Amino acid sequence: MDQKKIGSFLKELRKEKGLTQEQLAEIFHVSNRTVSRWETGRNMPDLDILIEMSDFYGVDFRELLNGERNNERMNNEKMSDEKMNNELKEAALKAVDYTNNETERFTRRIHILLTAGALLWVLSQIISHTSLIENNVLSAITDFSEGAACSIIICGVVFTSRYGQRIKAFKQRLLK
Repeated sequence: MDQKKIGSFLKELRKEKGLTQEQLAEIFHVSNRTVSRWETGRNMPDLDILIEMSDFYGVDFRELLNGERNNERMNNEKMSDEKMNNELKEAALKAVDYTNNETERFTRRIHILLTAGALLWVLSQIISHTSLIENNVLSAITDFSEGAACSIIICGVVFTSRYGQRIKAFKQRLLK
């Protein structure tokens, strides 16, 4: 999946509708900076937003995943059932690949966040259980490390719960 190609296609579709990035951001309840990242190919919209975009722009979901219009479809040529099934399979595989990439990226970020929190906590425990604690500077470092570790771990928990809520909301929209 070519993110830059998809991004330029999203930009093209937005311009065809005569919208600014700010207007599109309001429609999909994201920041205009997020829309900019989508259009440059640095980030991709979540799968639920991609589905909404395909409806909003009136393009096939497969076209969004390919980053270009399907000329055969635009010419209203009849496709054979076998070709249609192959295209559907390909689109489903791309959607699964997209979801897996997003999940891997999310999991990697959470692991980094929680590892940093754990390392800070270990550092604070090592310093506090040695004879170096009498030093005021090390005492301040210990206090900071414990606070930072707790903050990072709390952020990790909040981040995962927010992501879980988004998945739940996406499933509910699909079931409607």
